[in-house]
Amino acid sequence: MSIPRPNVLFVMTDDQTIREMSCYGSETLQTPNMDRIARAGTRFNYCFATNALCAPSRATVLTGCFSHIHGIYGNSEQADAIEVLNPDISTFPELLQKAGYQTGLVGKYHIRQDPRGFDYQAIHPGQGDYFDPVFIENGIEMKMQGYATDITTDLALNFLESTDRSRPFCLVYQFKAPHRPFSPATRHKDMFNEIEIPVPKTFNDDYATRHIAELSEDMRFDISLARDYEDLPQGINKEERKHWIYQRFIKDRFRTIYGVDENLGRVLDYLGEQGLEDDTLILYTSDHGYFLGDHGWYDKRFMYEPSIRIPLVTRYPRLGVSENVMDDMVMNIDFAPTILDFADVSIPDKMQGCSLRPLMEGSAPEGWRSSIYYAYYENSWELHGKGDEAMA
Repeated sequence: MSIPRPNVLFVMTDDQTIREMSCYGSETLQTPNMDRIARAGTRFNYCFATNALCAPSRATVLTGCFSHIHGIYGNSEQADAIEVLNPDISTFPELLQKAGYQTGLVGKYHIRQDPRGFDYQAIHPGQGDYFDPVFIENGIEMKMQGYATDITTDLALNFLESTDRSRPFCLVYQFKAPHRPFSPATRHKDMFNEIEIPVPKTFNDDYATRHIAELSEDMRFDISLARDYEDLPQGINKEERKHWIYQRFIKDRFRTIYGVDENLGRVLDYLGEQGLEDDTLILYTSDHGYFLGDHGWYDKRFMYEPSIRIPLVTRYPRLGVSENVMDDMVMNIDFAPTILDFADVSIPDKMQGCSLRPLMEGSAPEGWRSSIYYAYYENSWELHGKGDEAMA
């Protein structure tokens, strides 16, 4: 069956885990719009980021390559240490643009060079702010009033409204949320106030066999995260203090993600209202995972499953596949070749990922991967793992 080239909506959050989507089993945080994508398409249960750090992971998504190929290894903000994407490696938006797609990028970008391959862009400088954020729109910096998640969606809808319906579009729609400092919209600040959210089983890990982990104070709830909360109650013991921090942390994260889901619904509704739903390929994911109190940590980086396992739900109604669940191992190097495959654009030999189209159609090809590769480099430490070893 011949299928026309689809529109592409690529949606990515920052630091979201599979435990923060109801289609993956979350009971406390309900995400009906994320679930809409999964219900009408495919949920991938074992998707992994090749780097648990923002800029390298985002570069991998754009290029379909590992860091040692695309050239982005860290989040360096130092002027003399800025890393740039390998100019010999094409990004999927560049290739779609050359193939006649209208391309747009809104929200967080976080790679220290101008985006490549976009007709329109409105991005945060660096990490960006939640309230009254600055956006750089086609090279012009402007401060916008409101909440970043809402504004990012306003910009996304403006781009969609401006497109020529005789040509396909690709919108890369990326949220700052739920990245620290976990600042929810004012309208959501009281959500979950009446409930107590259980801590993970390893929340009070004593690191008895892991001395290096014990020394990692910059990721500990009871040490570094405490500095974020000026209203931390006084006169409480160490255990009560840690518990208070966890409740504030996890509820604020849930609130920011609820805001993402709410806004995602605006875009999904628009596609339906405009008759674009059947002709739009959607991928929803996160740049990497996050420790939600596991081992007493927040943040990511470490080579543990909570840090590198990410959500991925996809939808393309013209495939005729719904409520599809895949347990095969996939990675974020697969996103770019998947999009190019559906767009009928040749996948460059330098791309190291594989198209997920067969899995989205219901079955993995023979010989599909049974292991993953992950690398994290910082200063003198370099960690590598594959398969079960990476899940330590």
